[in-house]
Amino acid sequence: MQRVTIIGLGLIGGSIGLGLRRWASDGGKRPATLEVIGFDIDLAHQQYAKKIHAVDRTVWRLSEALEQADLIILATPVSTFPELFHAIADHAREGTVVTDTASTKAAVLNWAKTILPPTIPFVGGHPMAGKTQSIEGADADLFQGATWCVSPLVTASETAIQTVLGLISALGAEPLFIDPEEHDSYVAAISHVPFLLAVGLMHTVSQDPAWRDIRKLTASGFRDATRLAGGSPEMYRDICATNSQQIVRWLDRTITELSHLRDLIAQNTEEAQQELHQLFVSVRDARAEWATQERRPGELTQQTANELASLSLGQQMQQMFLGSLFRRPRVDTRQSRQQPSQRRDDERAAEERS
Repeated sequence: MQRVTIIGLGLIGGSIGLGLRRWASDGGKRPATLEVIGFDIDLAHQQYAKKIHAVDRTVWRLSEALEQADLIILATPVSTFPELFHAIADHAREGTVVTDTASTKAAVLNWAKTILPPTIPFVGGHPMAGKTQSIEGADADLFQGATWCVSPLVTASETAIQTVLGLISALGAEPLFIDPEEHDSYVAAISHVPFLLAVGLMHTVSQDPAWRDIRKLTASGFRDATRLAGGSPEMYRDICATNSQQIVRWLDRTITELSHLRDLIAQNTEEAQQELHQLFVSVRDARAEWATQERRPGELTQQTANELASLSLGQQMQQMFLGSLFRRPRVDTRQSRQQPSQRRDDERAAEERS
């Protein structure tokens, strides 16, 4: 029997456990060939993971969890990795495969290369999926269709890489091999900076003296724009510490763009308004193109089906290229307010004039 040890039983670790146990049982159709062992320093997380059957069992000592594993998955804040790598080096068996789920890769691979012995292969990973919840939000379907970044150490064996690819496949995700430096740059742009923008907006508005009254007006726009601010403070602190260069680079570009928008709005001239309008059209169409990407025919890459539900995919694509994805047909309200008898009289008069 293969043993998988999950270190860290939060949202990601709990979801991995649920997904693996469902895959291993196949609804009870296949004999048990996989045991999922869980470890977390928070005993409440351990108990909850057992309650929802995200793990077969938990252990109280980290060393015990490591000694029994064939595959170790690190799903803890990235700042804990150096200590965990040292523990793995001391207690894991030769040939045990190690992977992770951290949002930054360059620093993680450097630690693994420095600390782990060559007999314990490391294959870096990062599932591009999540929520702002912890173990209580664990979901066996969390990774279905998601991209799972894979960045092996150059010393990782083909067997180790295939083991991690098997894990990804079992959870319904799609692997993407990527250079760790490129990963950190790209994820800074589409994940880390959006979090910081949400933090900045939430902090700015909530610290205003009028916040008590402002919050009575908040609706979906503010909710969507600040959702990421509800994420784990520890996780994002560690992300900023291990990916600071890339985050600062993308923040600088975003600040430049915001400053340009601010200047156009402040000018409030006809030319500035026209430039704003052209920019708004451009970014709307760019988002429409992103929102209508297909992984396979009829299957959207992004979870944007709800916002596009009012149109067929063909209409979405057609209107996107025409630059009118989110426009609605203009109704002649003057004619629609006419009574049926009046419209018939107008049509008869038009026929007589012709």
